[in-house]
Amino acid sequence: MPEGDTLHNVASRLRPALLDRALVAVSFPRLRGMDRLKAGDVVSRVASRGKYLEIEVERGLVLRSHLRMTGSWELHGRGERWRKPRHLARAVLETDDAVAVCFAAPVVEIGRRGDGALDHLGPDLCVAPVDVEEIVRRVDEWADPRSSIADVLLDQRLAAGIGNVYKCEALFACGVDPTTPLGSVAAETVRRLYETAAAQLQVNLGRDRRVTYRDGLAVYGRHRQGCRVCGTAIRSTQDGVHGRQTWWCPRCQPPLT
Repeated sequence: MPEGDTLHNVASRLRPALLDRALVAVSFPRLRGMDRLKAGDVVSRVASRGKYLEIEVERGLVLRSHLRMTGSWELHGRGERWRKPRHLARAVLETDDAVAVCFAAPVVEIGRRGDGALDHLGPDLCVAPVDVEEIVRRVDEWADPRSSIADVLLDQRLAAGIGNVYKCEALFACGVDPTTPLGSVAAETVRRLYETAAAQLQVNLGRDRRVTYRDGLAVYGRHRQGCRVCGTAIRSTQDGVHGRQTWWCPRCQPPLT
């Protein structure tokens, strides 16, 4: 599932092609019975919030997409051959000189400006300054202290933008075993985890390749490879309520005793 920096970068890529431009053709092959963007609409905003992308037009309609594991946004010139099959298109927005296509996204919907559809999301970690106090309040009030800290970090109601990569990388940077129950993690460590994830996300905005440790990633995707700090073999497991893969160093991230 894309991380918050991915959606921020998608918005940055689409914005010059769409913002303040009139749409000359619009297609939503899978939407039924909804008000929708149409030819003649002028795009007034292209922005990400957490893992959502929003494209708004002047009359107040908002196209929202969530890419999850399968979706992507691609930008093409008019008349240019698409890099993916047309039957995967979920939304097609055309201007005089560009075509923005959303492929295979599970969530593509039309809302209205101010409808509160994303009000459930926590503070966006890609947008500085991050309201860490609000995140801590949400964790204290909403998160189950029996949940693993790895699962808590993925809860977008608490803070928006952390996916599997930054979950693993923030836990490593803070020396926290991912299976530790939230109730056993010190309050200052919880705060530091979100501050670390925010810093990692923000430093990678606009980059094609993520870097969280030296010239790459510390633990994510590095099963059985040596830890970059101590040389211990990186472990991985698939568990938790999200069923997501987690990588960690058993020496640098020891379990609580």
